Amino acid sequence: MRLTSREISMAALMAAIMVVVTLITRVPFVLALVPFSLQPLIAILAGVLLGARTGALSMIVYLLLGLIGLPVFATEPFGGPAYVLKPTFGFLLGQVIAAYVAGKILEGHKDKKLIYYLMASVAGMAVIYVVGLPYIYVTLNFYLGKTVSLMGVLKIGFLPFVLWDLLKAVIVAVLARAIHQRLPNSSTKPNQKLPS
Repeated sequence: MRLTSREISMAALMAAIMVVVTLITRVPFVLALVPFSLQPLIAILAGVLLGARTGALSMIVYLLLGLIGLPVFATEPFGGPAYVLKPTFGFLLGQVIAAYVAGKILEGHKDKKLIYYLMASVAGMAVIYVVGLPYIYVTLNFYLGKTVSLMGVLKIGFLPFVLWDLLKAVIVAVLARAIHQRLPNSSTKPNQKLPS
């Protein structure tokens, strides 16, 4: 399937927003193994606002910018192909899938009630954890040689963040629905109408 110029420009815009948000929020948390981040909020917002395909594309663009060496990631070394060996890289991969899943869930409901936005946002957040937590476990235990249990991984990458991420999911749902109501053509699926 070919991408339209609108999809390309919207994906580029959301990738740029991800870069800016990451740069603004990374300074105080740069030393944490799993830093507090607004990246999940932007990733889910990309999927819910732009649709599955364009939302995922925007996160792929962001990933590629970092992997080619631009310093756009949240922790040191901030970019380059070696970043795939960091325990938190799985969360970045999860954001691509999460944007797609969140967008797909919302696309499946013609009646755009707030509950569907919430479902899409929470499902997207769950996907980030489903991909990111096993990546932490495998990287720490098999690459870095640290013995970390499953409970240890949950203490590192889940328990400190889950309530914040649920709050982010609610923010995404409310914000995206408000944007779609006020700017119906903001989605790359402009033919889907919202109730007033």
